[in-house]
Amino acid sequence: MRKGFRRDNPISTLLRIILFLVSLAASATLRAQDPSSAQDRAQLLRAQPSLREDDESEQTGTDGSHAVATPNDPDLGEQAILKRSERYQPFAVVMGVPISYTSNVALASTNEEGDVLFTPNVAVIYAPRITRTLYASFSVAQQYFYYNEFPEFDFGSFDARAGLTYTLPRFQNLLLRADYSYNRLTSDDGFDEFFQNHAVNFGTELPVQIGRAQQVSVGSDLSFSIDSDPNGPGRNDYSVFVGYSVNLTRSLTANAVARVAMRDYNDSGRFDASPIFALGASYRFTKWLSASAISTFASNQSTEEVFEYDVFNLGGAAALNFRF
Repeated sequence: MRKGFRRDNPISTLLRIILFLVSLAASATLRAQDPSSAQDRAQLLRAQPSLREDDESEQTGTDGSHAVATPNDPDLGEQAILKRSERYQPFAVVMGVPISYTSNVALASTNEEGDVLFTPNVAVIYAPRITRTLYASFSVAQQYFYYNEFPEFDFGSFDARAGLTYTLPRFQNLLLRADYSYNRLTSDDGFDEFFQNHAVNFGTELPVQIGRAQQVSVGSDLSFSIDSDPNGPGRNDYSVFVGYSVNLTRSLTANAVARVAMRDYNDSGRFDASPIFALGASYRFTKWLSASAISTFASNQSTEEVFEYDVFNLGGAAALNFRF
């Protein structure tokens, strides 16, 4: 053996391999529990598919009433559609069982990995009508994100909202929204919190009816973080969107949405811009049971290169929607 050459023994080699694997697992866990990444994953996957289902007995009208909006609606810009109903039902309980595929589990800029995930959710909504065109809205929702091959990325998202929605019939039924929202992200067991955020949100939406079966909507959403823990991942979101929906049959609806979102992070100087495109369809079997499918593509550009990513999601779900 040449002088100065040292051959490691098997135990030393094994210890180095174990330490290397532990460091990889720790790195993956830190990435999985990164609040900014989890916020993006929750927003993108919450929108697959929309939880809102319309009552088939309702017809589009101009009286200023509207269908109850779910916590998922702002994600794709598919907010409350103006409705007229003989008997307004302010309560809704919504349960969904989505299964989807994502091309980029960690929303990483390199070494992308795809996976199948299960994201069950439930929401309880109360939207009392105050006047003919003014509604209050209170909702709580819980959703879990379970990955098949990468369980270290599993997490839960709890959301609570309270606010007002106002329509302006004289201005093409323009919708104005304002609410307070609370979001809490936890590890997969539902108790280990790694992020919480308090925000105030504002939105506008202008629906343009095309005949009896089609509608184009344009609008904007603003969200301002007023307190978050930890503070760094807290952010202000600004977005604009345009959407198109068409009733292909009495039970089948298709839609397409394009959104551009900009995110200004607290105390870090980080700024992101993200275009999001979505295509979806839903089929209503009954007033309370529906099935839907949606595909989304998002690209994120950031002042910090590590947070840049492209992701494609494809999913489907069955949903139960009870109103009373």
